[in-house]
Amino acid sequence: MSQPTAAVLVIGNEILSGRTQDANLAYLGQELSALGIRLVEARVIPDIEATIVATVNELRARVTYLFTTGGIGPTHDDITSECVAKAFGVPWTLNAEAHRILFEHYGAEKLNAARLRMATTPEGAILIDNPVSKAPGFQMGNVFVLAGIPKIAQAMFQSLKHRLSGGPALVSATVTAFVPEGTIAAGLGEVQAAYPALDVGSYPFQRDGRFGTQLVVRGTDKDAVRAAAEAIGRLVEGLGEPFLLEG
Repeated sequence: MSQPTAAVLVIGNEILSGRTQDANLAYLGQELSALGIRLVEARVIPDIEATIVATVNELRARVTYLFTTGGIGPTHDDITSECVAKAFGVPWTLNAEAHRILFEHYGAEKLNAARLRMATTPEGAILIDNPVSKAPGFQMGNVFVLAGIPKIAQAMFQSLKHRLSGGPALVSATVTAFVPEGTIAAGLGEVQAAYPALDVGSYPFQRDGRFGTQLVVRGTDKDAVRAAAEAIGRLVEGLGEPFLLEG
């Protein structure tokens, strides 16, 4: 069974400026991995129409699922919904079901023009439930449009994940040792070559004044992941250092 793939598109000038720190990417990566969907790319782009339209079209053609976060609120710079409509070449229109949801939530007096923007979606969109603040996200084809606020984005993902078809579950094993990356790099490359179906990565750290590396193996074959991790452990042993193997 082939492994489904995903990309995450984080949209917002506030992320690029550093005023807001993105918390959605890590969450989506973990949730998708648990579903057996490999996150293969993530990008952060500004609130610029041409950039959003082009990036949505590029990524949705290359992955099984594309998730966007941000830009679906009530203000003038929340343009993601309009841009997705342009990417799909369909009108951006008032969604009757989204309008009903917001009308029931706000009432006639508080459902102003700004809030009505949150009920406007690409024609043909399938809504994504938002149990936190009611304004829904939506799906167009393989594109899932989520809010930028982490609590809402996470709730939306939980609402939609039953629509996703996953693959074999991704598993991982980690070898942690006080070995600098440069010392083990050549041997690590040999392990990767021996297990081409797996992802082998190294992540350096500094702790108590010492440099070390976490060596992580990921894949869908549990036995192969374990064997590759054990091979890395033997490399560390050959350097005369102890190690911790988890997973």
